[in-house]
Amino acid sequence: MANLSSLTALHLRDCHLFGEFPVRIFQLPNLESLSVRYNQELTGYFPEFNQSSPLILLKVGFTGFFGTIPSSIQNLHSLQNFDVAQCNFSEGLVPSSLGNLRQLTYLDISANKFGGLIPDSLANLTQLATFRISTSRLTGPIPPWLGNFSKLEYLDFYFNELNGSIPASFSNLTNLHILYLHSNSLSGVVEFHMFQNLQFLYQLQLNWNKIDFVTESRIVNSTVPQFTILGLSFCNIREFPSFLQYQKRLERLDLSRNKIRGQVPKWMWNTSIETLLFLDISQNFISDQPPLFLPWVKLLCIRFSSNMFHGSLPIPPPTMREYAVADNNFTGEISPLLCNTKNLQYLDLSKNNLSGMLPQCLGNFSDQLILLLLGNNFFHGIIPQTYNKGSNLRMIDVSHNKLQGQLPRSLVNCIMLEYLVLSNNRFNDTFPIWLGTLLELKLLAMRHNGFYGGIGKSRKNVDFPKLRILDLAYNDFTGAVPSVFPDITVNKSTYMYTDVIYDVNGFWIVNCVDYQLTIATKGLERYYPKIREEFASFDISCNKFEGKIPEFIGNLKELRSLNLSHNILTGSIPSSLGNLMKLESLDLSKNKLSGRIPQQLAQLNFLSSFNVSHNNLTGPIPQGTQLTSLNVTSYEGNPGLCGDPLPKKCGNPPPLPPSTVDEGDSSSEGIFEFDWKIVSAGCGSGLVVGVVLADVVITRRPDLFLKIVGMIRQMIRKI
Repeated sequence: MANLSSLTALHLRDCHLFGEFPVRIFQLPNLESLSVRYNQELTGYFPEFNQSSPLILLKVGFTGFFGTIPSSIQNLHSLQNFDVAQCNFSEGLVPSSLGNLRQLTYLDISANKFGGLIPDSLANLTQLATFRISTSRLTGPIPPWLGNFSKLEYLDFYFNELNGSIPASFSNLTNLHILYLHSNSLSGVVEFHMFQNLQFLYQLQLNWNKIDFVTESRIVNSTVPQFTILGLSFCNIREFPSFLQYQKRLERLDLSRNKIRGQVPKWMWNTSIETLLFLDISQNFISDQPPLFLPWVKLLCIRFSSNMFHGSLPIPPPTMREYAVADNNFTGEISPLLCNTKNLQYLDLSKNNLSGMLPQCLGNFSDQLILLLLGNNFFHGIIPQTYNKGSNLRMIDVSHNKLQGQLPRSLVNCIMLEYLVLSNNRFNDTFPIWLGTLLELKLLAMRHNGFYGGIGKSRKNVDFPKLRILDLAYNDFTGAVPSVFPDITVNKSTYMYTDVIYDVNGFWIVNCVDYQLTIATKGLERYYPKIREEFASFDISCNKFEGKIPEFIGNLKELRSLNLSHNILTGSIPSSLGNLMKLESLDLSKNKLSGRIPQQLAQLNFLSSFNVSHNNLTGPIPQGTQLTSLNVTSYEGNPGLCGDPLPKKCGNPPPLPPSTVDEGDSSSEGIFEFDWKIVSAGCGSGLVVGVVLADVVITRRPDLFLKIVGMIRQMIRKI
């Protein structure tokens, strides 16, 4: 292609190209338009450009192009359209040479490794209609000279580290259509009237800054831009902005994480009822009873979470994809009309005061459902019994309710299930070993229920292959310690989460929902709002497991927390537990364990919580380790233990009481009187005890040994 000297345009957009782009193509003498965008496996770099190049359009965005943008880019005097978004250019500062491209109408250098201040040389680019430097490391204030870009239609600086205020000169950008400034550190007061004269402005994103967004109480309808996208999250807003009542075309409205109090204005329930697709008013202080039927006929997402809404649960339109109303005061039952939302992917009703039985449709009303979160309510009865084989469910949480009965065996059809929390209910069933066929299951929590019986052996390398957290505490399980726990090595240090992704009119909504759980670790029940991928926990405490601690536990080298307390376990503590080098919490308390604490536990350098209290352990506590720095309560109830931190010190056994005979006295009467008591005390056990006692004596009084042997012989003859 580098030999096609007459070539004027080469467009290979989104063609799955890979390998290195031939650099000589850039230098074709007649090439005016070159686009290889959206070929993510295509690499390449820019050559030095000469002044004779006729390039007008140069787009390599969303590829693997790398290196630097040469200063000779300023030689492209005809260049109008330049796009290197989301490549691997590593320039450091934004190239000041771009400021010489005075014919540019389109400039996108987003999502590279550019940082620092926006150079003043860019003030020359007054022909720009699109200016994008998002997802970079820009710092400092937004230059006021941007207000001179009268042709600007699209300005995108989101996801940087810009600070200071939004320049007042932005009110001069009368041709502006899209303004994205979200996810920066901008501050100061932003008055809505700054944007009132921008009649073409239809997308405004100011989310996630430190600004105070204020509006006048009275705004005339004719002076308000008609928005389709309006993002005002985290903007210290104290009431619903009054200009919203005049909005007829809103598609996405985000007012979350503000300080809005009281009731929702009545006009708000009539705003953009024909167009609204996404509404987020979560994490405010709204106290209101919404209408029974939500009015927006095309709504895909509603987020009411973390407010003080009350009354009956509002019924969404059938179009709904995400329905999140957690952490409110909704009461009553779930309406069966919720089952009409056939495309629902995300349902979160947790932390309310909902009651009644769960509708049977919840098991199979939507094959698209990924998250089913119903915890912390007052639901009773059984879990819906039917789950389709095509189920996409990945997270189920019904904890802290009053559910009972058996688990539906059809849960085995949820082959994508990763997270199942059944804790704090009244289930009465055996352990669901049949869930072991779920190849993606990472977390299974069943604490505080009525599960009972023995747990069958899992089929090695078949059952629960990805399980990392198993919590069976506070049930009535019996028999041997279960072996349904593989050893998984995880090399990434990220948080466990499930993502829900769907499209809202060309804009992708991405929800990353973290795993969260209450875990008994380090002697306390602790709520984890996030759980790291490498965390592994095994808790079977407060059951009736018996027998020895199995050796296989010593092979679970990823364990961070191990709790076997409050059972009937016997035997010694396996020395193989010393192999659990990542262990942070170990609780073996209130069992019937005996023997010594293995010295191998001293090598557990991350162990910060250790409890073996109320067992039958004996011998010294391994010294010179963190085991001696723990509270004495970690060892109480084991009278045979000694050594720090216990007051009972270890040492040689105390010497025998002094004889009634002087050292030099060979009289056999006094000796016989003293030693007769020793020997006769062991008669019921035969000669073994006598020999042991004699062995103890010889280490201290060898001169008495022969006399004691003689006495034993006389006793044997009499017997």
